Amino acid sequence: MSATRKRKLSNTIIFILLCIGAVLMIAPLIWMVSTSFKERQEVFALPPQWIPETWNPIKYKEIWEKGPLLTGIKNSVIVAVSVTLIGAFTSSLAAYSFAKLRFPHKNKIFMLLLTSIMIPYPVVMIPQFKMFAEIGWVDTLLPLIVPGLFGNVLMIFFLRQYLISVPNAIIEAAKIDGSSYFGLYTRIVMPLIKPAVAAQVILWFMGVWNDYLAPILYLNSPNVQTLQLVIANFNANYAIQTDYPLIMAASVVALLPVLIVFLIFQKQIIESVAISGVKG
Repeated sequence: MSATRKRKLSNTIIFILLCIGAVLMIAPLIWMVSTSFKERQEVFALPPQWIPETWNPIKYKEIWEKGPLLTGIKNSVIVAVSVTLIGAFTSSLAAYSFAKLRFPHKNKIFMLLLTSIMIPYPVVMIPQFKMFAEIGWVDTLLPLIVPGLFGNVLMIFFLRQYLISVPNAIIEAAKIDGSSYFGLYTRIVMPLIKPAVAAQVILWFMGVWNDYLAPILYLNSPNVQTLQLVIANFNANYAIQTDYPLIMAASVVALLPVLIVFLIFQKQIIESVAISGVKG
């Protein structure tokens, strides 16, 4: 067998495997959307009925009446937007400091930050809960917002590695021209790392939006619950009634903001990953 035929055969096999993987990943989403338009009896039909006989959107009306879905969306937006925007600013400042500024024990402090990634969240979960309980933050959105305002270690690491490749001569030239440290950040550093920051903000937004563990620890009252807790309550209340179309409709609504954000900014994510790969 010639090298060309071997290459074509291997490409064909890889393409088939990728198609199978894509189907396996997309199929649950298709099932979720189709189920949200089904009648209850159609959910349990054998063989499985992928396309409903009649597309009934009534469940999308019921979800707003049977739970505080709008309140959950509002709380999730407050948490996700405030954390990602302010946290991205502080993370980029920290990355700039670790990459381009000189101060004592810089590398040691950075290594201490990295070691915090290795600590599993359950280890600090109880001490953190006790600390927030003592200052009266339990059952408020503050425990979900305030820690993230000081930055994300992974984002700091990613942006620092990105900035290391920026020539120091650019920074030194700006210093000679009389630019302040914050001026260096706003005029030189931020324009250079804007694609990387955009990608990290989007990924962080998705993580905060889909977070379930922290909200279930701190939030009890319906008026402060995030969207993921509202969806979990839908599941607990209506799964026993086999009202899966209602649960799936609520899940589709929860998915839409993240899906829209990803579709709009997927170019920035791909560019950032490609650039970081080249620079690494």
